[in-house]
Amino acid sequence: MRTALAIDVGGTKIYSAIINEKGEILSEVEKYHTPKTFSEIKSLFEDIIKRHEDEVEIIAFATCGAVNNTNDGILGSTGNIAKEYPSMDFKALSQKPVYVENDANAAAWAEHIIGASKGMPYSVMLTLGTGVGGGIILDNKLYKGKNGAAGEMHFKMCTDKHRKCTCGSWDCFEAYASGTGLKKTAEEISGNPEITTYDVIEKNDREILDRWQNDILEGIIGLANIFDPDVIVLSGSMAEFVDINYLEKEANKEIVTTPFKVVKATAGNYSGMIGAALLALGVK
Repeated sequence: MRTALAIDVGGTKIYSAIINEKGEILSEVEKYHTPKTFSEIKSLFEDIIKRHEDEVEIIAFATCGAVNNTNDGILGSTGNIAKEYPSMDFKALSQKPVYVENDANAAAWAEHIIGASKGMPYSVMLTLGTGVGGGIILDNKLYKGKNGAAGEMHFKMCTDKHRKCTCGSWDCFEAYASGTGLKKTAEEISGNPEITTYDVIEKNDREILDRWQNDILEGIIGLANIFDPDVIVLSGSMAEFVDINYLEKEANKEIVTTPFKVVKATAGNYSGMIGAALLALGVK
């Protein structure tokens, strides 16, 4: 059975493991802190690949940042990693073939092949964490747009320039639906700039959590109306604190498209690596 060395690259952590075409992790998952400089990141990649490339057919990266449609490079700045990172020559890192995909897209593919949206041709995945990631599957194909940048969850929630987003614009879905968005909602309601998401969750503050959840609901309604999916999959650390039954019921009351499901992801914490390996190995 064919295998890939999968490397998941985030702004703070990097993971690697050997994964087969069934999406099974065959090795110990190696974990690293993401180095601060471009040269250190490149050196870490070279070290990981040198130790394992003889064991696999292909190298598969799941990475922060939008990835081009030839799956060999990053389109622009990611904002959470060394500024030179988008210039990485991934193909030069190994004698074996190298495949690169955005981490949220890769996770969406893992859910599509082995996880919560398996058997459903049309799905949208939202990763709710510090920010919000997204991946879109249309007719059993990963949708990337004309250049590879599709799936960025930075559509407007309002137009009054209320919240500045990490992308530099105002009032994006990410600024409301993310963990950062929950903190901003908590600050607005409580009047306490020192309040944390941990405080809100520990106290189960329903006023704050319900408003945050309803912001997520508004985004889900919009996505359902645009894509008419079978399912919207919620993943990420903040997905634990939403009521998927509530979101499904309320969204289906308001959409103008056909009914859909809301589910939580099941492919696991390493879905980015798994999805990248499956894509690299051509598993459909």
